[in-house]
Amino acid sequence: MKVEKMEVDMCKTIEVAVVEDGKSSESRVAAAGVVETDKDGEEHYVPPLNFAMVDNGVFRSGFPDTANFTFLKTLGLRSILYLCPEPYPESNTEFLKSNGITLFQFGIEGNKEPFVNIPEDTIRDALKVVLDVRNHPLLIHCKRGKHRTGCLVGCFRKLQRWCLSSVFDEYQRFAAAKARVTDQRFMELFDVSAVKHISMPFSCSKGR
Repeated sequence: MKVEKMEVDMCKTIEVAVVEDGKSSESRVAAAGVVETDKDGEEHYVPPLNFAMVDNGVFRSGFPDTANFTFLKTLGLRSILYLCPEPYPESNTEFLKSNGITLFQFGIEGNKEPFVNIPEDTIRDALKVVLDVRNHPLLIHCKRGKHRTGCLVGCFRKLQRWCLSSVFDEYQRFAAAKARVTDQRFMELFDVSAVKHISMPFSCSKGR
């Protein structure tokens, strides 16, 4: 029997701190608050919904609102990658201008229909923005940080040579009960060859 040596994709297991509905186990958003103070007088910043770190200089979340702006300032963001087709709210646009943050918008409709509705060329263009370290630190977000953001991050993980079970596990951590088989099918079939030529200056890329 001839046994061929096969290249095995990296199987990555992660732990993520998911902020649900603007709340964490340690703090809750006050009705009008941006920074909370606990009983000991210590201040707590409020992350956006489903906020987490993806890799060095790359973050993900749901749609940030004014209560999250002070927290976002602590990240020193250079760019925001927005995955919804709707115009960016004026308050958010003003926040970007006042903090020198560049907005990249790749409008993907929030369809619940089959995966063919997710435009592969748009995902590839968005990935090129993520891979360009000149845009870092960068925040990726859609409406709730689950499906569109999850698909983009999942395709990014394929570039990092994560095995599919780990890609799906990460997606499901954020999508939870709203996980879609069609999203996972899209990530499985997504062809990363068009962006493989771009260097991967990340902690989880192959060879690091």
